[in-house]
Amino acid sequence: MTNILVTGGAGFIGSSVVKELLAKDYNVIVADNLSKKESKTPKNVKFINVDLTNKKKTNEVFKEVDICINMASKIGGIGYFHKYPATILSENNKIYSSTFEAAVKNNVRRMVFLSSSMVYESTDRFPSKESDINKIPPPITGYGFSKLIGEYYCHTFKKEFGLDYTIIRPFNAYGINEYPGDFVGYSHVIPDLIKKILSGQYPLELLGNGQQTRCFTHVSDIAKGIVTAMESDKAVNEDFNIATDRETKMIDLAKILWQLCGRKDEFKVNFVKGFKHDIARRVPDVSKSKKLLNWEPVVNFDNGLKEVVDWLKKEMKNI
Repeated sequence: MTNILVTGGAGFIGSSVVKELLAKDYNVIVADNLSKKESKTPKNVKFINVDLTNKKKTNEVFKEVDICINMASKIGGIGYFHKYPATILSENNKIYSSTFEAAVKNNVRRMVFLSSSMVYESTDRFPSKESDINKIPPPITGYGFSKLIGEYYCHTFKKEFGLDYTIIRPFNAYGINEYPGDFVGYSHVIPDLIKKILSGQYPLELLGNGQQTRCFTHVSDIAKGIVTAMESDKAVNEDFNIATDRETKMIDLAKILWQLCGRKDEFKVNFVKGFKHDIARRVPDVSKSKKLLNWEPVVNFDNGLKEVVDWLKKEMKNI
């Protein structure tokens, strides 16, 4: 059996990837430090609780691994990016060094690296194509830049050591099992807004002018896209936007969630000053993933949002 190591496999996206791998009967190893609130020890896998910034311990994790899906990183919402930029950059670099070096030492066949749509944060090209990454300015935020650095690890370790790679850039994952944060922007926008609405906030506070757009992609679709790329020979040493190209304005998202949460009072918003590096528009070109991987998302956005609202209504009683 093929041994698949998933770093960060107990997290939000990671747990969905593990579920997808198990459904296909892979032998799965998960390495995670369980640092996120939603992190849970996965079942039916070999689980290793480990600090992946420790090179010696990381090297042990990579023994007898065929493919690594490298997802471990410091991650959060826009507020988290602004509050901990140095920590994000420093810790993610340590994780990349440890994991890529361990992959080479243990003759791993391929590194499937989870990058981010944030590598496009400085773009003025829409929709953003994978090939744009070499034509646009680098990201401004510590998180976005750290993910671009991770992509450079892929390219340079291929050049020097022959380590094959696949780069995955997911756009705005959403779904159950992602909790709202302790402060505004600590988590992603959907759980944060649901928390505000269910808590009775009125008027609803919305960062910026509400015209920012995002392309929300269900976490199960992203997981399928990652595993599809992992299995494809056409994905070797390639990069992919794994996302929907349906743009949603933040004001429209808030209205949908207001209704799904069952609020009966008139929808009213108080626009508050956003973060310095908020992005006005983010939309991918998804033609490459459709053409080479025959992959595209299938989860209906409205149905996916209702699932999240129903789940958080139950979970918030325990928060």
